[in-house]
Amino acid sequence: MRVAVTGAGGLVGAALVPALAARGHRVTRLVRRAPRAADERAWDPRFGLDDDVLRGVDAIVHLAGESIGAGRWTTARRRAILESRAGTTRRIAEAIARAAHPPILIVASAVGYYGDCGDEPLTETSAPGAGFLADVTRAWEAATDPARAAGVRVVHVRSGLVLSRRGGALARLLPVFRAGLGGRLGNGRQWVSWIHVDDLVAAFARALEGDAITGPINAVAPNPVRQRDFAAALGRALRRPAWLPTPAVALRAALGAMADELLLFSQRALPERLAGAGFRWTHGDIGPALESLLRPGTGFG
Repeated sequence: MRVAVTGAGGLVGAALVPALAARGHRVTRLVRRAPRAADERAWDPRFGLDDDVLRGVDAIVHLAGESIGAGRWTTARRRAILESRAGTTRRIAEAIARAAHPPILIVASAVGYYGDCGDEPLTETSAPGAGFLADVTRAWEAATDPARAAGVRVVHVRSGLVLSRRGGALARLLPVFRAGLGGRLGNGRQWVSWIHVDDLVAAFARALEGDAITGPINAVAPNPVRQRDFAAALGRALRRPAWLPTPAVALRAALGAMADELLLFSQRALPERLAGAGFRWTHGDIGPALESLLRPGTGFG
């Protein structure tokens, strides 16, 4: 297939592009600057995709979006996060709907869709929750409606916490845990739905290649963990103690509303649709997954 990817230089995109090429796909990276390589094409998120970009493309994988953890959620930041997801996605979906030969649309999404759900197991049929991220994610997925109405196969890849040696949340945690200052956040009972980046890449490939897959899929490991157990596993992987808790009040003082939705909300998401499609995880348990990323020689340990 010929696949065009937005956000190709990000945490997931940088792993996905070579993986798709290794599977025999021809990948075009859509960049927001002047192209510097033969496999790059310029695009402007403010205007969607033009006919030249779409011509001959079998699928669009849309990963681009403003980072949700790069700064406090001011009014301006909230607006930018929403626009970079829902606004940009709608413009892409509208362009696809107008195309003579519309491509498949695979769009990044997140388990933030479910809000704070305590111990409730969450599958793809669970209702959307409350909160800023739940509202953003619901609007993000709804923005694909023009493509879906045109008969295009659309898949929403709802990822959990992505574990990667390239960075992301894990990179931000490492200095604290290496110093022996890590531990549970809040009461530590909140569920963390996570996924190793290699499995997330494989889930995107399955969504792309699996004609029967449509709608949302929970791209998470089959074994979510409580946050206190995640912290303990990270401490073991680093051979450091992980006993120092950070109270919820301190997190809220430092991060504001971000603290609740990114660190304290509980989402026990289960990958029911991926499992039903016969998907096999390389990293299904948190301990071995962290060990694989942090062992000596990986550049991250």
